[in-house]
Amino acid sequence: MLILLPPAQDPLPKPLPQLPTPTPDLDRIRDSIIACELCPRLRDYCSRIGETRRRAYQNDAYWARPVPGFGDPRARVLILGLAPGAHGANRTGRPFTGDGSGDFMYPVLHELGFATKPRAISRDDGLRLCNAWIASVVRCAPPGDKPAPQEIRNCQVHLAAEINALPRVRVVVCLGKIAWDGFLAHLLAAGVIARRSDYRFAHAAEYTLPNGLKLLGSYHPSLRNTNTGRLNRTMFARVFVRARELAALR
Repeated sequence: MLILLPPAQDPLPKPLPQLPTPTPDLDRIRDSIIACELCPRLRDYCSRIGETRRRAYQNDAYWARPVPGFGDPRARVLILGLAPGAHGANRTGRPFTGDGSGDFMYPVLHELGFATKPRAISRDDGLRLCNAWIASVVRCAPPGDKPAPQEIRNCQVHLAAEINALPRVRVVVCLGKIAWDGFLAHLLAAGVIARRSDYRFAHAAEYTLPNGLKLLGSYHPSLRNTNTGRLNRTMFARVFVRARELAALR
């Protein structure tokens, strides 16, 4: 059984500095992400995956478009992943839904009160997030789970828009080094930090950012990590117990 630590009583952090462009509401951000065509390589790959499909999902209609974040607009915890899975979120249209990474993550989020259900099957399965928002630094599935640097940079506009539309966020949990580096690039562009080298990724790494936000790191819950034992349930859960504490959630 997981034991939640007493919630910290630290004050709400200052919101991230606004970027030059206006911040639309989350519905408009969602529409903008879905319509994005900035990365031809990724758009072509996602479309082809959606047309050919995996044998197990031959009867499914693949989403095959950029995947927006989802969750509670009042979220205090932002969870950032790498990118949609080719046959996970690229199929279902919702982050960490319909693949092994989500099968590992959502039971932990459910146990700790961040999700209303322990399984994520489809974007219409009724699962809701509580005090959490899940997104990724790249919104299209990349071949081999390896987006190009320019593709990560292209997606920065979507990440910045969602962050600016979530003013209650107090804690950011980055799943994997690519998500960590992508978030640091956003902070650098927004003028929150001066150097990325001051923030080194590691599992359970924890930093307080100059604007008061708390940054936590976790190994990504990919099958490569969970099947080899590099990441286990206890390790993963401890990161989110700490996120609850830092976000002052009871």
